[in-house]
Amino acid sequence: MDSLLFDFENLTVWRGERPALNGLSLKVALGEHTAILGPNGSGKSTLIKAITRECYPRYAPPECTFRILGQDRWHVDQLRSMLGIVTNDLVTTCTQSYPAREIVVSGFLSAIGIWPWHEVTPEMEKKADELLDFMGLTDLKDRPMTEMSSGEVRRAVIARALVHNPRALILDEPTNSLDVHAFRDLRATMSKLAQAGITIILVTHHLPDIIHEIDRVICIKNGELTKDGTKKEILQSGVLSDIFNTEVEVTERDGYYQMW
Repeated sequence: MDSLLFDFENLTVWRGERPALNGLSLKVALGEHTAILGPNGSGKSTLIKAITRECYPRYAPPECTFRILGQDRWHVDQLRSMLGIVTNDLVTTCTQSYPAREIVVSGFLSAIGIWPWHEVTPEMEKKADELLDFMGLTDLKDRPMTEMSSGEVRRAVIARALVHNPRALILDEPTNSLDVHAFRDLRATMSKLAQAGITIILVTHHLPDIIHEIDRVICIKNGELTKDGTKKEILQSGVLSDIFNTEVEVTERDGYYQMW
């Protein structure tokens, strides 16, 4: 298996009549916890959709390199088992009256919930229970997702994304709409996952999401990679004022950053 998680060169993806990603080049190694930072409309979500093969590059090789884990071509189901991906759309879709344990098990089945034609094995159930325990949700495993807090729902959906032991976990705006307690719990969960050896790719515009284990920050603006460096290099008032097109002040406390 290749040591690179992503290897992109000249990645251009059109959404409608404009390029949402414009000649983007990016390499991220396995184990390199990374934040992808940018304002709304910068191309962050399109990048995720390109990785999951919901969107495709405009150019074919050799003009464009688009390798994931060393391969140019993937069967989509196989690729999605190698990458755990949690988006706000997925969280919304999973917030149904199914118990948390069923939502996690259904990750093995590429479904939401378990249906009569699904074959659920004891191994699937055991793995789901292990992940729920890892996420601190054992006591809630039989509770419907609709009766859980926003933070608990997100942790259950992350557990679902981990059923195939993915090489990396991609989190898109993971703390969106969470209260302070749930936000801190989820941030602690992200650190726990990183320390367990899962590569974390955090896509966000919210600096406090960036956990201690992340040191590389990549900035995207207008579909282009504009900055790439360490947290100390990138999370500076001048750099982020340019990225977000407004004057901001960046502060740091106990290794976490905030933008005002």
